[in-house]
Amino acid sequence: MSQSITTDVLIVGAGPVGLFSVFELGLLDIKAHIIDILPKIGGQCAELYPEKPIYDIPGFPSVTGQALIDNLMQQIEPFGPEFHLSEMVQSVESLGTEAAPLFRVTTDAGTVFEAKALVIAAGGGSFQPKKPPIPGIEAYEEKSVFYSVRRMEDLRDRDVLIVGGGDSALDWTLNLQKIARRVTLMHRRDEFRAAPHSVEQMRSLVADGKVDLRIGQVTGLIGDNGMLSAASCRANDGSTFDVSCNAMLPFFGLTMKLGPIADWGLALDENLIPVDTEKFETSTAGIFAIGDINTYPGKLKLILSGFHEGALAAQRVYRYIHPDKRLTFQYTTSSSSLQKKLGVA
Repeated sequence: MSQSITTDVLIVGAGPVGLFSVFELGLLDIKAHIIDILPKIGGQCAELYPEKPIYDIPGFPSVTGQALIDNLMQQIEPFGPEFHLSEMVQSVESLGTEAAPLFRVTTDAGTVFEAKALVIAAGGGSFQPKKPPIPGIEAYEEKSVFYSVRRMEDLRDRDVLIVGGGDSALDWTLNLQKIARRVTLMHRRDEFRAAPHSVEQMRSLVADGKVDLRIGQVTGLIGDNGMLSAASCRANDGSTFDVSCNAMLPFFGLTMKLGPIADWGLALDENLIPVDTEKFETSTAGIFAIGDINTYPGKLKLILSGFHEGALAAQRVYRYIHPDKRLTFQYTTSSSSLQKKLGVA
């Protein structure tokens, strides 16, 4: 049986930018529901790098992806957001006007929302890992081949083969060498796309014998019942060799798929949504796009930039939700009414 829900705003995406939008909207007495295709809150931070340190969040010299999500959940708790997980928006129907937007949104689970504004905070859409062209790799996936690290402890005392030359491959090489029995990093060439400091640290560990570096490509997997015992590899000179391992982490990047968002009638620019930089509204009045999914001149794909975008979008959303009220900007440090909302007055 379908469920019908009326709310001020529907946020699509429960990552850090979507969560912070709950806070900014809540300060303005705007109620929000949040939908996400993933089965848990946190977006890429929780799904792809929950234990990976993030260094450019203001006020936190270092915070893991999961810790950031936990802090944001604590921050928005006073506003009572309601989450709808493992659901994907299937259709968006406009029922209002440009001056007074109203949308009917239906999900693949049959949930129907009516909202005066939509905030798309869906990262780059639905991300899927690029799989290496290794025959039979599917039989090993989620048993001994993993495209992300959800719990570092699961790899403790294991022989881990990390394949790739970007930031993810180097970051996990540095982090996992502390707990794995052995870490081998394999890349097709002795040049890396990662941050120079990470490359320098990796080479130091290789020189000290704490990490093995092999140049070549994985061509096959050896093992029974989905459990690896070794990877068959080919060097650049054509010679072959095996790398002993019981866990493999291929980091070949992510493929972005917009999914049904592409059918919402919004203007698109190479799978991104153009917005203005005053209110981060899309080509459709009442629909906003914040975070990695939007594009504009000078765009930086940073979480902190998404926070800024969500704050400005909330100001415009207020005018749709409360068209007869005058919005007076207030600082949370000096407004007793805002402090009461946050439970600190």
